Amino acid sequence: MTWSPQQYQRFSSERRQPFDDLLSLLDPASSPRVVDLGCGTGELTAELHRHTGARETLGVDASPEMLREAARQDVHGLRFEQGDIGRFTPPEPFDIVFSNAALQWVPDPVRTMARVLASVAPGGQVAIQVPSNQDSVSHRVAREVSTGFAPQPALVPDVLPPELYAELLARAGFQGVHVQQQVYIHWLDGPEAVVEWVKGTLLTAWQRALSPVDFEVFLRVYRTRLLQTLPNERPFFFPFKRTLMWARKPA
Repeated sequence: MTWSPQQYQRFSSERRQPFDDLLSLLDPASSPRVVDLGCGTGELTAELHRHTGARETLGVDASPEMLREAARQDVHGLRFEQGDIGRFTPPEPFDIVFSNAALQWVPDPVRTMARVLASVAPGGQVAIQVPSNQDSVSHRVAREVSTGFAPQPALVPDVLPPELYAELLARAGFQGVHVQQQVYIHWLDGPEAVVEWVKGTLLTAWQRALSPVDFEVFLRVYRTRLLQTLPNERPFFFPFKRTLMWARKPA
């Protein structure tokens, strides 16, 4: 994927809210080994490391751009590596497997969850958050506009309904399964800010699939159509659905 850390961080305070909520679901652990799947720029991974009192935390991300930013986090016991989180198969399981707003980018969420759960040590915890706003107007307009462009992106956000995540956790034998869908309310400067938001996330799929010239055309058409659809309100009410889940593997 093509990622711009600067674009993604434009809404860092808003994106931080679900991280804090996910962090609060974790039970205290004694010097755990922790992995953050989809660590991004690493600032929140460093906070995860400190919050859990981890003896070791590994941040994994596929984006070289994000990992260059993450390398700035000079914290004892914290390290980062490049890798495909959809194929993550560690030689040893982790006491806490954490993933905030990343697994939606991996195809086949059922198989992905199986891999993630297999990487949890006996007695360990898993905590995952995925955006669940695929039915929002920002996503719908992107799909509509994309019909006039080729090739289509090979990867767009792919998530399951909350009840299916709960079933996967329960059938895998995890205990204390907690799955919730939360609507986060953001007040943006105006409707054009929605375009800037999705440029840092959703639209990176089209940026990767299209040539630079075609992507610029796609972006202009998308912006025009989205702003025609959204109300011209200032500040702009921007609700965002996310699914948060936590469970513990039996010892």
